[in-house]
Amino acid sequence: MVLQGKVAFVTGSDSGIGAEIAVALARAGADVTVTWHTDEAGAREAAGRVEAAGRRAHVAQLDVMDSRSVDAAFEAARSALGIPDILVNNAGKGMGGKKPVAEIADEDAEVVIRTNLLGPLWCARAFLRQRLPAGPGGKIINVSSVAQHLPTDGSAPYGMSKAGLTSLTRSLSVELAPHKINVVGIAPGLIQTPMTQERLDDPAKREASFKEIPWHRAGQPEEIARLALFLAGPDADYITGQTIVMDGGLTMNWGGA
Repeated sequence: MVLQGKVAFVTGSDSGIGAEIAVALARAGADVTVTWHTDEAGAREAAGRVEAAGRRAHVAQLDVMDSRSVDAAFEAARSALGIPDILVNNAGKGMGGKKPVAEIADEDAEVVIRTNLLGPLWCARAFLRQRLPAGPGGKIINVSSVAQHLPTDGSAPYGMSKAGLTSLTRSLSVELAPHKINVVGIAPGLIQTPMTQERLDDPAKREASFKEIPWHRAGQPEEIARLALFLAGPDADYITGQTIVMDGGLTMNWGGA
């Protein structure tokens, strides 16, 4: 198992992409901290799958918008599983519908940006405060979005946050290269998760979405998880600072369908 003896911390791993990443890392040998914000039952289920893979699981409530919550969660995780080798910043927040910039409330923008951009920064800081004194090596994987590349009319703060996360990936990759810590990103397109299920259940919305995707389907969380597993493993040690798009060709086809 390529991650035998490793310890991982996966944010937003109570469902969807995060849960599948947590399980994939466990099946490859890692012990995993599974985190939740509001869905404790989902986190417990994901932790059960980690344990069914023969690995240790630690469950932690985490509000990535609050740096104190982040620091407390990392301290508890270290006590339970040891110093982490792998951080997956997966927790994210959408706008919850289209809102022109002129109509965006302060709190709506702040929640999105604090969750999607400051959250990964606080988690990376807490991770590094534990990881760096332990010696060289480690992985940080930031789950971004194709929104980092595409215009997000009606959802400007979301696009801003994801573009900023890509910038953080690049900056950290250079900063941490001397410590042999890889920092990479994954930019998913339309993936079938609880967040997108309503759109996929509506035939008209589903077909409109699929029309823009050359592969004419939504991706599955397991597909993102397999990519995350590769990036977390030793075969990806020479990849850093890059964000890999996994979108069925959406960004290649945007505006031309």
